[in-house]
Amino acid sequence: MACLTLSGCFYANTSQAPIATTYPYSEQQRMQAAHHWNVLARHEATQILKRERVRFRDLHIPDAPQDANHAYSGGEFGRGFRTLLTSELVSRGANLTTKPLPSSAEVHIDVDVVEHRDRDFVRPPMGAFTALAGGIAVAAIPINQWAEPALGLIPAAVAADVTSGSWTHTGNEEIIVTTQILDGEQILYSSSNIYYINSGDRRHYAPDRTPSAPSTPSVSITDRW
Repeated sequence: MACLTLSGCFYANTSQAPIATTYPYSEQQRMQAAHHWNVLARHEATQILKRERVRFRDLHIPDAPQDANHAYSGGEFGRGFRTLLTSELVSRGANLTTKPLPSSAEVHIDVDVVEHRDRDFVRPPMGAFTALAGGIAVAAIPINQWAEPALGLIPAAVAADVTSGSWTHTGNEEIIVTTQILDGEQILYSSSNIYYINSGDRRHYAPDRTPSAPSTPSVSITDRW
């Protein structure tokens, strides 16, 4: 019996395949307004001008590729973010040029859209179950103590009004926005930021990957006399 017990303990913490685990709790912001593009432009301008290697360099931000089949053909975000980043850099005293110069470094902006097609369970925001249980408990209080049961919903409604601004869903589409400053073959600065996006806003970031509407077949009717 002792041998059998020990053998069971020996194999208790083993497995034929790695056990799935999760990452520590983290948060990721969602882009769903042009103001959020400006927030990112402000952040990038601040980070760029902190780098000694680029602070006093002439910088040129080329236009987005005009080829519609190019992987980074722009869209509203490509054009808007370049304009916003230009404004933020100029307002902070950076030296920007309208065309590349022999002494200038180029600022490149790339956007990659990531679409998850088979996501497993994603836990709700922290405190969601506690808030749900608290709302049920508050709603149940008047059954025993208050004359009007509907009054029990008031505290829960107030709490929802206070916290609902931080609620959002975890979507299946994300973007990776990379800003780089290149001097020939040398990378002077590189920064990548990841955001959730709404699926209907994909055309802002990757118009070449936006599904086109199905074409309506045309029918030709010929009159015969």
